[in-house]
Amino acid sequence: MSKVIKKRYTEEADYGFDYRTAREEAMRCLLCIDPPCSKGCPAGTDPGSFIRSIRFNNIKGAAETIRKNNILGGSCARICPYDRLCEEACSRSGIDKPIQIGRLQRFAIEQEKALKMKTLKAPKKKKPFKVACVGAGPASLACAAKLAQEGYQVTIFEEQEKAGGVLTYGITPSRLPEHVVAHDIKMVKDLGVKFVFNTKVGRDVDLDEMGFDAIFIGAGLWAAKLPDIPGVDKEGVWTAIDFLRKARIEKEKFQPGDNVIVIGGGDVAVDCATTAKLLGSKNVHIVYRRTIEEAPADMKEFKYALKLGIGITTNMAPAEVLGGKKVEGMAFKGRDGVSELKMKADAIVFAIGQKPEDMTAIANVKVTEKGTIKAGRNGKTNLAKVFAAGDIVNGGQTAVEAVAAGKDAADSIIAYLSKKEGVK
Repeated sequence: MSKVIKKRYTEEADYGFDYRTAREEAMRCLLCIDPPCSKGCPAGTDPGSFIRSIRFNNIKGAAETIRKNNILGGSCARICPYDRLCEEACSRSGIDKPIQIGRLQRFAIEQEKALKMKTLKAPKKKKPFKVACVGAGPASLACAAKLAQEGYQVTIFEEQEKAGGVLTYGITPSRLPEHVVAHDIKMVKDLGVKFVFNTKVGRDVDLDEMGFDAIFIGAGLWAAKLPDIPGVDKEGVWTAIDFLRKARIEKEKFQPGDNVIVIGGGDVAVDCATTAKLLGSKNVHIVYRRTIEEAPADMKEFKYALKLGIGITTNMAPAEVLGGKKVEGMAFKGRDGVSELKMKADAIVFAIGQKPEDMTAIANVKVTEKGTIKAGRNGKTNLAKVFAAGDIVNGGQTAVEAVAAGKDAADSIIAYLSKKEGVK
């Protein structure tokens, strides 16, 4: 994390490499014959190859490697948990410290944008098959991009007015600026993928009636998830995704209040807390029911929150939202069964996960008890022409894992449609 502390909501928190520092970092690479870092990336972005390209001054080759394997390479460069994936696997770790793979990936994609590189293309001759993707989040974008590069006609249906899903509406600009997501989505559009916005499948359109040959569901988790405690229906109680989405849309016009409590211990909770602080809230506090060591958030994000003056309390679980019609505070019970805590609040944000909406409204797919779609690792559902992947299947993981799942589902769709190709 840069020593520069971000002061505005729309301002990025960390700086990337310039040409000189990127080359210097790439020169530290041991050029492994069988790079363990490449095996550590769920989406197969292949750091071993793109770092080698940067080292030998082939920036376009680096960008092409990233884009070919991960259409959301720019976004993933900002938000991936590198310390638990490719950087953890880096052979350099046994000597001093791992190569800063994320920052090198960011550098390559920034150069791609700055130099207006054309790193991907779709065939001019299209196949006679139409595929619909439900949702414009990471899994759908990855699936659509791979299908488009194979010549399939792809249309993405998105309920919101912008593409990106959680990348656009669920992550603070300090970690993921809007222009980065927009550039990634442009790469998908440039492959010929069509987008239909402000349209909810199952309510506004029926895909079966529209004659699509295959359907991919990557709708994500957007339904509210709140704990079963008194007071959660009070004014001023937010779910994380609604809170972050409102901030993304309204930016500095959104004023959540002077005293904000965020419940949770993941990156989303930290995003909510930093968002509130940077929007002007004076007292922002994260409260987590377990220890800081058990919290899933990246430690550098916790450190950044602390530098902004955000408090963190652990081993406390929410017990009751206090106040009349509007939130006035929050009561907690300790993990030890004895301790209690009360805090003043104008707003309370629950960053404890999301749950899926009713997917059977889209297609008659089998779902789990939690409402997620039952699908194999290849994205196949109980319906021959319907495939699914991403959060709507795995219950909510990282963006890079959604990209990997979307690519796998695309392979299954290609195999399915290839069998039908001789019929048309």
